[in-house]
This record gives sequence, C-alpha cells and structure tokens, in this order.
Amino acid sequence: MKTLLLTGFEPFLDFPINPTHQIVEELKGKELNGYRIEGRILSVDYNKSGREILEHIHDVEPDAVISLGLAAGRYKMTPERIAINCNESNEKDNEGNTPEGDPIQEEGPDGLFSTLPIKSFVEVLQSKGYPSEVSNTAGTYLCNHVMYQALYHFHVNHQQVPSGFVHIPASHELAVQHGKLPSWSQTDLTDAVKLIIQLMP
Repeated sequence: MKTLLLTGFEPFLDFPINPTHQIVEELKGKELNGYRIEGRILSVDYNKSGREILEHIHDVEPDAVISLGLAAGRYKMTPERIAINCNESNEKDNEGNTPEGDPIQEEGPDGLFSTLPIKSFVEVLQSKGYPSEVSNTAGTYLCNHVMYQALYHFHVNHQQVPSGFVHIPASHELAVQHGKLPSWSQTDLTDAVKLIIQLMP
C-alpha cells in the first residue's frame, strides 16, 4: 500500500486551536484511496519546521505529501499553486523569530510549483458544496516555508513525489474563541481533506 504524509501545525499567534492539528490526528493511521495516512504535526518555528518535514519525509518515505495550514480569515479551501524562496513575517513564530526576507534555500529557485492536482481539488470540492479556489500565494510565513522545503527536497533529489500545500479556514470552535472569523465545522474541514485525498493519483 502507498503512504501519504499528511502534516498540520500546532496552535500559533493568537489562535488557541489549530484545526489542521485535529484533522491530522483524526486521519492518521487510516486508509483512503489506497494510501495509508501517516500524520505528523509541525512546529510553528522557522528554525524547526523545515527540518521536521524533511525528517518525516526521510522516516516515512511517502508516495505523496499533503501539508495543511490554517488561513484564518479565508472562507474557502485553498490549494496553493506556488511556494517562494523567502522567509519574511511581521508576526513572530512561536519562538519569537521574525525573518526579514531571508532565502529558505540559498541555492534554491525563486519559486517551486505544487505537484498536487490542485485544479482537480477545487473542481471536486466545489461540486460537493465546499467553497474552494486555487491560491496564488502561500504568504511568507511557516506554511510557505514548509511547502518550499518539501518541494525543494523532491526537486533536488529528482523524485516524482506529488507534494504541496492546502490552506483551510478556521473551525467553528476556533471562531467562537477568537472572535470575528469565517469558519467551517470541524467535520466539514475533515471531510473536505478526505475528499482531496480521494483524488490523489
């Protein structure tokens, strides 16, 4: 059976809950679409998260990688098209780091495109009633960092492993605790992720 590495993040900034953590915990160990799901939670730390995802890739040797991140304020499920070679944030990570435009990989290309079937994700999500669109920016925070690190690893090692990143909205639970955020039920968030896994080659 093939293996899918599914990653989420710990809570960060002023978000006491991270629904990606809950999705990964619920789906890890399950079998979907011929994949056994290996779930891992990443640190919100520029100095750790990139190393962590590479360690998980080394340990799991996945046939595909889907990383999930919270995009609080977005109301759609948004597969990311591209990761850029830049760490920059006005917001601190969980360890207080605020990089100012540093490259993720000194010798890396300016950008690397997702190798996931992102247009198919959007088409099927929409057909099932889940708002979705392709996003052309993953920002320059930890989500972009992790997406770039994984894609760069497969790029330099000439490995044809589908890999990329999907941003999700807040859950109702997070919205209630945080305040004014568009949100989905945790069940809908998890079911939408299951649906995109069903589309993996």
